[in-house]
Amino acid sequence: MPPRLRKAVLTTHVATSVGWLGAVVAYIALDVTAVTSRDIELVRAAYVAMELIVGYTIVPLALASVVVGIVNALGTSWGLLQHYWVLVKLLLTLVATGVLLVEARTIRSLADAAAAAADPRHLPGSLPHSIGGLVVLLLIVILSVYKPRGLTRYGWRKQQEQRRQRNQSATVTA
Repeated sequence: MPPRLRKAVLTTHVATSVGWLGAVVAYIALDVTAVTSRDIELVRAAYVAMELIVGYTIVPLALASVVVGIVNALGTSWGLLQHYWVLVKLLLTLVATGVLLVEARTIRSLADAAAAAADPRHLPGSLPHSIGGLVVLLLIVILSVYKPRGLTRYGWRKQQEQRRQRNQSATVTA
């Protein structure tokens, strides 16, 4: 990727990923409110807001983060399958997105139930999923910052192939 495009893709990836993380934190605040408040209308509003933030913010940011992250990895020297940290980051992101898409249906059901129920305070929240999602996203951030060493078998073979090509071209020019 040309440097300007690479920077634009990286910026988009960071923005969507950080946005996803921030939206999850806001969602957790609503989730805590939904399960702890004694105010019926506040609980009802929290469930409705949870559905909105998931549907209009968290899911789109998660999907964008996956797509842009793959494009970013393919366009850099890190590659998508060459380094363990990139591969683990991709797998964690895919799992988190998959769980999110399944959980979005549950949240929609909770919001519908809260809107219809005379007293929505008995509804369960989704704190285990939302806190688990936050932990996974923080692990992804840690991998992105620290980039632990280690090549996959594919990455090792590709690195060896590049070395052979450099040695061959050095031999030809010498």
